[in-house]
Amino acid sequence: MTSPIVLNRTTLTLGGARDLLKAEVYCGENLSVKIEEVAAADLMSDVLALSKPGMLLLTGLVSTQVIRTAIVVDLCGVVFVHGKKPGEAVLSLAREAGIPVLGTALTMFEAAGLLYRATSGR
Repeated sequence: MTSPIVLNRTTLTLGGARDLLKAEVYCGENLSVKIEEVAAADLMSDVLALSKPGMLLLTGLVSTQVIRTAIVVDLCGVVFVHGKKPGEAVLSLAREAGIPVLGTALTMFEAAGLLYRATSGR
């Protein structure tokens, strides 16, 4: 996992991220949640080691392990990239835990770049 993108210039919410990434909302009704940081990773061990509460995770790994990791580290949400769609087991666990789940057709690189540009003023 790369170092997290620290969002300190412009406040971004899950709704703002949804709009930037042209993402579909799979679950999660409150998109006004503020994103503190963004990280991109497929290795959940990296997420466990490096994440902070309030972080938004971009990942291409679509499994219940992602949601379990999000619960443990108190992520504000998960965005599945590459057009990957979560199954019902993933969504059921996310709903139960209150973890918003979104999906975008963008690559992880494109999604991270858009979020960085939107929050860094560059």
